[in-house]
Amino acid sequence: MTSETVRAGAAGTWLLGDLMVNRIGFGAMRLTGSAAFHQGTPRDRGQVIDVLRRAVDLGVNHIDTAAFYFSRLRSANELINSALAPYADDLVIATKVGPVRDACGEWTDRARPDQLRGQVEENLRQLGRDHLDVVNLRVMGQDSISEDFGALAELRDAGLVRHLGLSNAHPAHLAQAQPIAPVVCVQNRYGIDARGGAEMLHACAAQGIAFVPFFAIAGVGREAGAVHAEHEQVLTVARTHGVSPSQVRLAWTLHQGKHVLAIPGTGNPDHLIDNLAAGALQLTEEELALLDSVDCTAS
Repeated sequence: MTSETVRAGAAGTWLLGDLMVNRIGFGAMRLTGSAAFHQGTPRDRGQVIDVLRRAVDLGVNHIDTAAFYFSRLRSANELINSALAPYADDLVIATKVGPVRDACGEWTDRARPDQLRGQVEENLRQLGRDHLDVVNLRVMGQDSISEDFGALAELRDAGLVRHLGLSNAHPAHLAQAQPIAPVVCVQNRYGIDARGGAEMLHACAAQGIAFVPFFAIAGVGREAGAVHAEHEQVLTVARTHGVSPSQVRLAWTLHQGKHVLAIPGTGNPDHLIDNLAAGALQLTEEELALLDSVDCTAS
């Protein structure tokens, strides 16, 4: 498949509330460097801006970002603003709030409910927008999120936020949030070798909520980047189709349900094309069963 024929819409669409998005989107976490946050080598600014514009040109209309995605030299939100503003009417930008990093990039205590408005306003400022399409509350180990989610619901009622979601959440958190305000998506870790969150995957399917896995490609590599040692099952399927293991991982992710959205991220234009091509990769039942056999006990 050539870059001219790759389109983000090949895997179909899903509604985030009333916002239609293609099921393959784009994650902004790695825009700032070769690894997450302040780790790794800073990305070339011009190349990253070109990748963002190319992604949108190829049909990506769902971008996941956060104000705490920054390195010593780069800010994901600022890069998105520089590359894509004025924004297309159909472009959906999802952000996250909850975690707090200081000016040096070090993690501190999570935001209190009364601090969440400031985090929302910081995302608005950096992105140059008057409202946020989707804001996910990143759960930081608390048993109850009612007060935090209630604070975001007030911002939704005030028009600063259109839709709300959850990240790093358990089914109990979803049950707490739903009576407060509609949840349009849940963003959790999930992948071929990280299937511990299947209960949430199924809960979202039953309620018509988008399930948005992160680290679907990185697997055991997580924030450090791509997988260090790939599973033989993934390599076998990749060789059969003549594609990269990353494509196989993303295709498997999309096969988990029509409500599943992928948000692979990259600052590399070749990797962008490779990721988007996964939407057209059809896996057989035998191949899906082989990939399901990957050992998840070490993840």
